[in-house]
Amino acid sequence: MSTTEQPNGQALVKIAKRLDTAWRTRKPILPISESEGVRDVSDAYTIQTEWTDLRIARGEKIAGRKIGLTSKAIQQQLSVSEPDYGTLWHSSFYEAADGTVDISVDHFLQPRIEGEVAFLVRDRLQGPDVTPNQILSAMKGYALGVEIVDSRIADWKIKLVDTIADNASYGGFTLGPWDTALGDVDLSSLILKIHQRGELVAEGPASAVMGHPLKSAAWLVNKLAEFGINLEPNDVIISGGITKMLPVKAGDEFVFSLSGQPDLTVRFV
Repeated sequence: MSTTEQPNGQALVKIAKRLDTAWRTRKPILPISESEGVRDVSDAYTIQTEWTDLRIARGEKIAGRKIGLTSKAIQQQLSVSEPDYGTLWHSSFYEAADGTVDISVDHFLQPRIEGEVAFLVRDRLQGPDVTPNQILSAMKGYALGVEIVDSRIADWKIKLVDTIADNASYGGFTLGPWDTALGDVDLSSLILKIHQRGELVAEGPASAVMGHPLKSAAWLVNKLAEFGINLEPNDVIISGGITKMLPVKAGDEFVFSLSGQPDLTVRFV
């Protein structure tokens, strides 16, 4: 397809299938913003939805939603200027045991990793016009969240439409234990630290996420409303990376710390 042509509905479905094939075969594709002429954000979300439907049709289950591109550090790292969202999958949730989780790098194409504040939904949330305080009232608890970010786009050469179509560059996630003391904590003042081989490699406040993780979650609910999607009880929200993403390779071990929470060690094997 010429990059001067906007893809039609049938073409968008084909692009979703290409991304699905790239994910299943672990073979990245060229940026669809260039090779397929995708320029419109709504088209990119259509592609993401088509890919979601493909996976659900094969038996995949939704674990929740992720918010991406929320901090200035990551926006600058990827040369984008606004957040996006994607879907969390049960099949790529890695459960930690005693604060440690082993993950195979073979599950991914070109993984990176970041730390976040995660939320567990108690009450159904439906936009538009949901506020951060309404988000707080509807949550069961919060936790340290770790996302393995991945891209089906070769060499991470992504524009905003590329990452949106690619399920917001989602790869997998893991969580620390849930803390129900939400009302007793200033979530924006939490500090995330990431150590690798005993060295501090990233650090930042949760306020880096759109000023407050609850603002990020409110953005998500209101954005989902544009597509007729709600958040349901027991959905997980990961609210966005606090620091820049870090590259991952086999043998790497990262220790994530979030103020007041147990450390979470993630090992790649």
